[in-house]
Amino acid sequence: MKRILRLIGLACLAGAAIGAVFHAQVLAALGAFLDNSEAPQKADVAFVLAGDQTGNRVLRGGELVRDGYVPKAVVSGPYGLYGFNECDLAIPYAQKSGYPPSYFVRFPNVANSTHEEAAAAAKELREIGAHRVLLVTSTFHTRRAGNEFRSAAPEIAFIVVSAPDRYFTANGWWHNREGRKTFLVEWIKTVGAWLHL
Repeated sequence: MKRILRLIGLACLAGAAIGAVFHAQVLAALGAFLDNSEAPQKADVAFVLAGDQTGNRVLRGGELVRDGYVPKAVVSGPYGLYGFNECDLAIPYAQKSGYPPSYFVRFPNVANSTHEEAAAAAKELREIGAHRVLLVTSTFHTRRAGNEFRSAAPEIAFIVVSAPDRYFTANGWWHNREGRKTFLVEWIKTVGAWLHL
């Protein structure tokens, strides 16, 4: 019994030593897993996901229109931000940043999750006849969002384009509190999606 306990203790010490030496690589790999973004390409439309309080997603959508990748960006807007749909706050923000409102199409909805948003968007994208869509979301959200939207509308080709996040980068998210929170919450949601929770 003593020998087994000694072996377990040595294994724990070895694991801790390896973790201390390689922790940055392991943490970076876990962060990089969440980022499944792709380079933008010509598409029928961009779809800007809700849930970004910084405005980076809608600005990225505006960039894609300005740069000629898509003719319009559909901006998702669940209801609930102080009695507003999020798209009704995001589009004026983009306008203040220099993008004309003609770049954007409002998409008010009542989705409470990426899963619900994907289902609502799939219906809308089918109605407008979109076959190739640039899906715009935050870097940390690209893998899960891509999976949800491809599952909701497998006949549509989704190219997931990332919008930068001030606090989250794959190789440095653990250096700040907001990055750590973002990482933890996104991993919980990712595992929940795998388990269909």
